Order: sequence, then structure tokens, then C-alpha cells
Amino acid sequence: MDFRDEPGQAAWRNEVRDFLAEARPPTQADASGEEATWRNNPRMREWRRKLAARGWIAPAWPKEYGGAGLGVMEQFIMNEELAEAEVVSPYDTGVNLIGPTLIVHGSDEQRREHLARILAGEIIWCQGFSEPGSGSDLASLQTRAVRDGDDFIINGQKIWTSNAHESDWIFMLARTDPDAPKHRGISMFLIDMQTPGVSVRPLINITNRHGFNETFFEDVRVPARNVVGEVNRGWYISTTTLDFERSAVGSAVGQRKTVEACLHALRERQLAGGAGVLAALKSELAERWIEAAVARLLSSRVASMQARGLVPNYEASMVKLYSSELGQRIAQTTMKTMGAYGMSWAGDGSPIGAHAVATYLGSVSGTIAGGTSEIQRNIIATRGLGLPRT
Repeated sequence: MDFRDEPGQAAWRNEVRDFLAEARPPTQADASGEEATWRNNPRMREWRRKLAARGWIAPAWPKEYGGAGLGVMEQFIMNEELAEAEVVSPYDTGVNLIGPTLIVHGSDEQRREHLARILAGEIIWCQGFSEPGSGSDLASLQTRAVRDGDDFIINGQKIWTSNAHESDWIFMLARTDPDAPKHRGISMFLIDMQTPGVSVRPLINITNRHGFNETFFEDVRVPARNVVGEVNRGWYISTTTLDFERSAVGSAVGQRKTVEACLHALRERQLAGGAGVLAALKSELAERWIEAAVARLLSSRVASMQARGLVPNYEASMVKLYSSELGQRIAQTTMKTMGAYGMSWAGDGSPIGAHAVATYLGSVSGTIAGGTSEIQRNIIATRGLGLPRT
């Protein structure tokens, strides 16, 4: 595999860099607290407007849906450059997950209704897959959808619904045929969160933040036209969504930058008289930097497959597994680097603020969200290595 940009790709990378330098977009440091959402931060809304005007919210989407009609590699390059510049990402659940899924499996009506509004930031989406008794074994979900004329009536509960409290719509899975084998008889629905019977209860996570929720459906009436793809084929459609989720390419750059921030902080401590601190962590930081480089290569593999029209499956699971476990190792190394500062929530005096403790605690869920490490290893073993199921 040749990791160098082709001439056209190099020109595109330069175009993106020049645009970022001129546009001066909001960075991650600007996006904090309640002002980190598109709706209540004027600077972030303006940044999204500039990207949308160029079709750059989703460059690889077809122009007819509001994209730029570019290739997967151009999208990959843009993701890299945004991460390198530490710019607030325009990618959310709508852009990353349900938008691409609708392009592949949605009806013309669903594409017309939702895709343009996703890119414009007019609607925020959340994902309703996991249930209290159906996490890793997602196909055992119990939320029911019963046909009633032109509608379905849905009853059940979802959990760990990220940002449901801020979302306008949810795409979710429900069982439509209780007599079918568990991987069949499941359908995917698009539901307006204002529909009567939908309610949300907050879950506060380990970092004392409200990101997760429980979502309840009590006799929720949903038009049958809101089923994505065929009825009873939702499991197979959801695998498309999960492959998009697991093949994200921006995290490797962020991981490398975290390691570099640790190196910078250690050098500052050396200059301040902390002799021997850098030497003690030198090998560990070198390992983390090399691992971040490997994560980038794994992401490149996924992007190159997509660019050739292939659908990464176990390859996407490799990226997810490796990156999430690496994130935990980097978090541990960061805490060692910061010493006592790593225990500070306020970040007073810390070379990288409260980044260390937040990253450390937040990394706990990294190997659970989006499919546990055990699930990813099973996918790699059976679909990648051809090993028998146990």
C-alpha cells in the first residue's frame, strides 16, 4: 500500500489546509460546556454554514444529497486535516451513522426528508440500539413494534442513548416478528422524538456529565413509511450502520496529539527541575506514539477498502478494538505523566488542564461503546480468521 497522496489528493489536502487557515474555525479548546453544541454557539453555527456551502460536511456524499461528490480518500484526508488542526468536527450521529445508512438503504422519500436537514444541522439524531438486557447480544432485544394499519405501535426501552435529551430524531431497532430467529424479525425505524409516548431519563456518567440516557417507548405510533429498508431486515441494515461507526479515522490523529502533549508537558517539568521524570516514561511514551501510528495505518486500510468499493467488516472491528484499547493505555500514560496534576478536575496549574482525569475516566467506556472488545474479537475470529463459532 502506498501511503503517499496521489497528485489530486495532495492538491485536495492543500486546499483543505488553506481553507482552515483562512476560515479560522473553532477548535476543541473553544468547544466546552453547554456551548459545545451547534445550536447555542454562534461561532460553531457559522463554521458549519461555511462547510455546508462547499458541500464539505460530508464530502463523499453525492451532490444530490448535499455532499461534494468526492471520493472516500478525500473524506479521509479532510478528517485527518481537521484532526491535525484540532478543529471542532462537523460530524455527528446524523452525518456519521444514519445519513450514510439512508444513502445505502433508505427510500427516496426518507433521503429527501432527512439528508439535507442533517447536513444543515437542522436536526440532531441519536441511536437506539442497546437495551437493559440486550447490549453485547443486541439481537436479543425485546422492544416490540406491532403493525396497525399504516402504522407500527412500539413499546419498549433503550439505554445508553447518547444525547437523546438533545436530539430531534432517533433511529432504533425493534422486533417486528417475535416468532422469527432472533437475527431476523427485527426492523429499523426513524422516530421523531416529539412523538407522543417517547420519554427520556438522564444517566450521569463517571465523569459527572449528562451524555447517556434511558429512552422509553409507550404505545408510540410510527408511520410504516419510517421503516428503513425491508421490514424484518433491520439487523442486516444495522450492521451497515455499525461498520460506519467502527471505521472512524479521526481518532488516531487525536491519540497521537495526546501523546505529543504528554511529551511537551514532561519537557516542561524537566525544565522546572523534575530530573529523571522524562527518562522514567521515555519507553512508555515511545510505545504509545508507535501504537498511535499503527492506529492510523489501520484506519488507512479501512479507507483504502472503501475507496475500492469494498465494505470493511472485520477490518472495521480491528480499528475499533485497537483504537479503544489504545485509548485506555494512553489515558493511563497521561495520568502518570501529569503526576498529582492528574487528579485535578479544575486543571489548575496542569500543563494540559483537566484533560488527564477526564480522559482517564472517559476511556473506561471506550471498550464497551459501539460493541465490546469481546464482540470485536469474535467478529475478527469468525469473519477474519475463519475460526468456528463457539
